[in-house]
Amino acid sequence: MGRSMKPRTKVSRRLGVFIGGSAESFERRQFPPGQHGPTARGGKMSDYGLHLREKQKLQYLYGGLRERQFRSYVTDAKRLGGNTALVLVQLLERRLDNVIFRMGLARTRLQARQLVVHCHFTLNGDKVNKPAIRVNEGDVIEIRKKSRKSPVILGNLSRAESIERPEWLELDTDNFQGKVTKIPYETELEIPVNVQYVIEYYSR
Repeated sequence: MGRSMKPRTKVSRRLGVFIGGSAESFERRQFPPGQHGPTARGGKMSDYGLHLREKQKLQYLYGGLRERQFRSYVTDAKRLGGNTALVLVQLLERRLDNVIFRMGLARTRLQARQLVVHCHFTLNGDKVNKPAIRVNEGDVIEIRKKSRKSPVILGNLSRAESIERPEWLELDTDNFQGKVTKIPYETELEIPVNVQYVIEYYSR
C-alpha cells in the first residue's frame, strides 16, 4: 500500500479530528465527506472500526505513512519492550521529518518530508534525504548553506522563533541549526489518539 494522497481535509472529516488540510473547512463541515452529508455519522461503530480509526488517526498524524512502514514501527515497539504504546510514539517522534516539524523548520510534517527529500538539511554534518531516519540524543540538524536563502526556509525560520518547541529539542536560528538534547519520553499528541487501540489492532 502506497502513501495516501487523499485531500487532508476530507481525511480529517472522515476521522472526526483535524490532521491537516483546511481548518476553516473542517470547522464548517464536521461530518464525513460523501453524498449523505451530516447524516453519515451516527451509527454505532464496531470494535474493529474503533481500533482501525485510532490506527488511521496516528498514521495520518505522522504524514500518512505507508501501511508496511507503519506496521514495522509497531513491530519495533513490541520488540524493544516496555510500554509498547509509549515506545511506538517515541519511535514516531524520532523520525527526522517529525523532528524538523517539531523544531518549527517546517509548517507541517508533509512539508518537512519534502524538504528532507530535496536535501535541504544535514544531520551531524552529512547530507540526508531520508525522512524516516531515526535521530538520537546529541544529533545536530542544520539547514544546508545553499538552502538558507530559500523563501520557504526563511519563512519557516521566522515563524519558528515564536512557536513552542518540545523540551527535548533546541533551535538556534542564528546558526540555522537545531539539536536533539535527549530522547523524548512521553509526548502529548496534537489530537486525541488511543495508542493502545493501535497496538491491539495489530495484535488481532
